[in-house]
Amino acid sequence: MTRIPRVLTVAVAGTVLTALLSTLVSVILASPASAAPLVPPSQDPFYTTSRPLAHVAPGTELKTRVVGLAYGDKRFPATATQILYRTTDQFGAPTAAVTSIIEPLTPGPRKIISYHSPYDALGSQCDPSYALRGGNTGRGPEFDDLTIGTLLAQGYTVVAPDYEGVKMRWTMGRESAQTALDSLRAAERHLHAPASTPVGLFGYSGGSVPTGFAADLASTYAPELNIIAVAAGGVIVNPAHNLPYVNGSTQWAGVIPALMNVYNDVFDLGIQRYLSPKGTTILAQTQGKCLIDFATKYPGLTDAQLLQPQYPSLLDVPGIPAAFNQNIMGLKGKPRSPVFLGVGNVDGTGDGIMIDADVAGLATHYCREGVPTQYKTYPKLSHFEAFIPWAADAERFLADRFAGRPAGYCSGIPTGNALTPLPTA
Repeated sequence: MTRIPRVLTVAVAGTVLTALLSTLVSVILASPASAAPLVPPSQDPFYTTSRPLAHVAPGTELKTRVVGLAYGDKRFPATATQILYRTTDQFGAPTAAVTSIIEPLTPGPRKIISYHSPYDALGSQCDPSYALRGGNTGRGPEFDDLTIGTLLAQGYTVVAPDYEGVKMRWTMGRESAQTALDSLRAAERHLHAPASTPVGLFGYSGGSVPTGFAADLASTYAPELNIIAVAAGGVIVNPAHNLPYVNGSTQWAGVIPALMNVYNDVFDLGIQRYLSPKGTTILAQTQGKCLIDFATKYPGLTDAQLLQPQYPSLLDVPGIPAAFNQNIMGLKGKPRSPVFLGVGNVDGTGDGIMIDADVAGLATHYCREGVPTQYKTYPKLSHFEAFIPWAADAERFLADRFAGRPAGYCSGIPTGNALTPLPTA
């Protein structure tokens, strides 16, 4: 499998978690790649279609190919099926996206995990479908390596959508959710899997967006899918809360101009007229980049520095409050299946970018709506550090739900922050 088919030993909460990927021994035997250099998605005709989509059902397969898996210049003796499929954007218009289906090496009943990579990107060169083939996204072996490898070893079929779609709509909740749900539709049809096939949703950080919103919207958008468990970690619940938290951050301030680019592109805000000269320069620098190219590049940056003096905050820019309100998790729809939510808390507020009280508030909201919900905070751990223990807990949570084991829910959860939209003019 891509990137991390290996034995991983990590210390978690005073114990040692050993993930022995014995079923992936053949995958470990990687050899230098001999194939021609990859074509990035922006130049790859597989990612486009001339077919009119208005009357094509969501989840319909438009193109299919089998691709080799690789990490950098190392290829693995395993393959994935990639599908270009029809989906629906943030505003209800038809569009297309690519998903990758990776089947386990071990036989057994079909069980599917929709794995949502935290690729957090403004450029298609960051797409999971490209990274899985050995494309250079600028990222080191981390989240995807650990998670996809261990999920395959546990017998899951992994479906990994490019959930930002071909328009790279990072953090857009409805579009990310619909793209992920249609990815599952396309995958199940391709695999001839019955509608009863159990499905789990799994996503951390940016991947929490399609995970949480897909859980919220599945009952109305894709009610035929048998989603039995949802695990979201490092969750972005309300972007209006995250903005002041990362203002001036040494590690995460670069997400501010990147998000300004995305919101401007998606909602046509004409943001250039509100920018300071510094804002014009930095937004141009982050356009079309991967997370690794912008997150830590502007230590101490604030939104006020990017704007003209009459706009002291991004929240004062016309159109931003209404746009942010569209991306508050939990406000539209509710999950039909048990949910596990987790987040680090390194400083008493959150993990450096995600806010503990927001995640607790989302869990409280779900519990009040009758959704079986578990919540866990990881004290003294930052966003990256919390991933390892959260992933271990999430995998156990999913395994228990797939096995039908009982669990306790909605116990000891702090009230947290309310899911309150911003006032709009």
